Amino acid sequence: MFKVIKNFVSSLFEENDEAQPKSHAKKTFDPEAFHMNDIKIYALSTCIHCRNAKKYLDECGVKYECVHVDELSGDDRKQIVQEIKDHNPAVSFPTIVIKNTVVVGYHKDKIDAALKGE
Repeated sequence: MFKVIKNFVSSLFEENDEAQPKSHAKKTFDPEAFHMNDIKIYALSTCIHCRNAKKYLDECGVKYECVHVDELSGDDRKQIVQEIKDHNPAVSFPTIVIKNTVVVGYHKDKIDAALKGE
């Protein structure tokens, strides 16, 4: 029994490739081909899907602009909400604009397709 517990505890401290953050495995695009003004994510600072989408874009190695709508006020907020409505009339989050493609929600496959230009 002691050996089982010892192995379990030691396994907690072993480096594990699966536990390490993975870079984008299916990257078939050049991250350097994207400039910050090519990708814009409209997000809420408290939204887990927004955080996951930003994390995924970071893993893809692309630069992007992020607007946290809930941190804006007044005319700035009205202007940004109108921008979102132009892309996504439901104004749901995250709304990701990659060049001319809009991805609503956190969907890796759709983000990948937009990054590949599909």
